[in-house]
Amino acid sequence: MKNIFLSLATFLIAIATNAQIVGSNHTNYTEADTLRGSLRPERTNFDVHKYHLKLRIEPERKFISGSNTITFKVKDDLPVMQIDLFENMEIDSIMHHGEKLSYERKFNAVFIEFQEVLKKDTQDSIQFFYHGNPIIAENAPWDGGFVWTEDKEGNPWIAVAVQGTGASLWYPNKDHQSDEPEEARMDIAVPNGLMNVSNGRFVGKTDLGNGFTEWSWKVVNPINNYNIMINVANYVHFSDKYKDLDLDYYVLPYNLEKAKTQFEQVKGMMECFYEKMGPYPFEEDGFKLVETPYLGMEHQSAVAYGNKYENGYLGSDLSGTGYGLKWDYIIIHESGHEWYGNSITAADIADMWIQEGFTSYTEAIYVECNWGKEAALEYLKGTRRGVRNYSTIIGDYGVNAEGSPDMYFKGANLLNTIRSIYNNDELWWNTFRDYSETFKHKTISTKDTEAFFDQAIDAHLSPVFDQYLRNPALPILQLKEEDGNIFYRWKADVENFKMPVDIFIDEKEIRLNATSEWQIFKDEDDLDEIKINDLEFYINTEILD
Repeated sequence: MKNIFLSLATFLIAIATNAQIVGSNHTNYTEADTLRGSLRPERTNFDVHKYHLKLRIEPERKFISGSNTITFKVKDDLPVMQIDLFENMEIDSIMHHGEKLSYERKFNAVFIEFQEVLKKDTQDSIQFFYHGNPIIAENAPWDGGFVWTEDKEGNPWIAVAVQGTGASLWYPNKDHQSDEPEEARMDIAVPNGLMNVSNGRFVGKTDLGNGFTEWSWKVVNPINNYNIMINVANYVHFSDKYKDLDLDYYVLPYNLEKAKTQFEQVKGMMECFYEKMGPYPFEEDGFKLVETPYLGMEHQSAVAYGNKYENGYLGSDLSGTGYGLKWDYIIIHESGHEWYGNSITAADIADMWIQEGFTSYTEAIYVECNWGKEAALEYLKGTRRGVRNYSTIIGDYGVNAEGSPDMYFKGANLLNTIRSIYNNDELWWNTFRDYSETFKHKTISTKDTEAFFDQAIDAHLSPVFDQYLRNPALPILQLKEEDGNIFYRWKADVENFKMPVDIFIDEKEIRLNATSEWQIFKDEDDLDEIKINDLEFYINTEILD
């Protein structure tokens, strides 16, 4: 039963954290994987500055058509550019200064050849026209694609979720997390009577006179490709404020009163996150919750919400502690991604724990703000029941491969362990806020994260990160009693592993600076009187004869 429970818990965690673990942890990589996941001159020689999507959505045909104008700066001479678009989508033309460009398609990559080499340090743009029936998600958000459905009143209700699968499923872009446009505009035409809600600020709407109305939105901050979004429905809108931050909500009309009650949690969440993590990173674009026909997703400044206006995750508590039923999982978790995932983004999806581990930790931050540190520690310990420790948190680089689902709650418990190593909460929160500010609106690597948290303290965190991120197993604190003495050491995959750990004897907390070598604990107490502080340190323990 234990193995069945763990498998179920891991599945539920993947659901609750909206993991689209597509192609993760496999080793039979194809050329298509490399084209999507690697950085070559066709990608690195230009930097995207802006996407301008101008699309028409036809619900009855499940069809989209239009263009994306891609503005970019040439970083090095650029004869050929790679833009990504799933091969089931048809290309009408690719225009450059009024001339059609030739191109070659290979899997989901489009190689565009310029008539003359684009020179370094110039700014330019192409207009990419296309159409088609994008892939339909069978079980969004856990597989990528469009959701074409209806609300209870029979109105079309359309949404998209593509994290992991790729934004190139529905629009042409440089589909790699290392490059985000500095701004984006979405002009989305939908049938009259419906509304489209996208990221950023509402610019205006235009009746096109052909049965369609174009809804325009603009983002003025860097944004992940998979976060650029459309949401089409018969929405109603209401708003609120937290300090200078605009809070906007778009929901189905018959859920309006429930939404007004449930979304009150947002202001308390913002108060907590501002204190512990720093100000909301996209104030210029505002904050929105948008009701969707799937559970949720962290779409920047337009967070997808589908938790049925219940606390917990669809009424359940993934931690098993009771604390998870005191707040709406999707509001807190997906909004936490605005700081970690949307503002701070992993440059390669192999490092997605930077987004998911930190965001899972924001759940505990919210618990701590409302019910205290002990409650947060209990919540984090409860989430461990879904951690498998069967595969590495970090995936393979350059082939569009995520690590294991342990990146969520094992990642969060790793951060809590590092906080315990700090052993100084003031220093911890100062460092945590500094991290959020230092890497605001940046794409980074695990190495960047390691170096930042390592520099704040004397203890070296490198072996800790190596063990938890690059090896599947937890470190084991081995204890034995011999000749009246208690001995302790670490057993770990990392050579010469060392990490401090706290124990209790008669309710007195003692720090052991354990290494991979046996050390003697000089105390008169017996081994069975020692209790590991397993609320603050996520480890295994082994008593040797």
